[in-house]
Amino acid sequence: MAVTYTDPEITMLVGERKPLPADWRRLFRLRPKRGHGENHLDLTGDDGNQFRLILRQSIVNPLAFSVILAVRVLQSSRLFRLRRNNGRNHQHTNSVEGDTFYDYHIHTATERYQEVGSREDAYAEATDRYSDLAGAVDCMLEDAGFYAPISDQLSFF
Repeated sequence: MAVTYTDPEITMLVGERKPLPADWRRLFRLRPKRGHGENHLDLTGDDGNQFRLILRQSIVNPLAFSVILAVRVLQSSRLFRLRRNNGRNHQHTNSVEGDTFYDYHIHTATERYQEVGSREDAYAEATDRYSDLAGAVDCMLEDAGFYAPISDQLSFF
């Protein structure tokens, strides 16, 4: 299978600074969609790449959630999933390495998974950095170069 992005390109895209709009917290107002709530935010990184931040959560199981960072592939309408912070609602197996776990986990796009024909973000590692959707969002914002508008950065003590 053709590789869309190499590991260095994935690292660069994840690290690209991404300005959050003033109303970014509206993401938490999830809209019903086939058994789950969902919302997304489209934004442009400082280097001009087009990103989408997607939040999903099951209506039935609050531990079934995803926070997804995707980039729009140039000259295409396709979204390439760079990172995905998942809840603790299913067992995950890394097919290349053969390890399996049942925990909160962070998916990362890799060149090797693209090469074997798997989903670009099929590789994941267990994490204890979050335990709910809000924590998974905070983790994504911290890991993927997001920054808040100046008004959100001001403190009134």
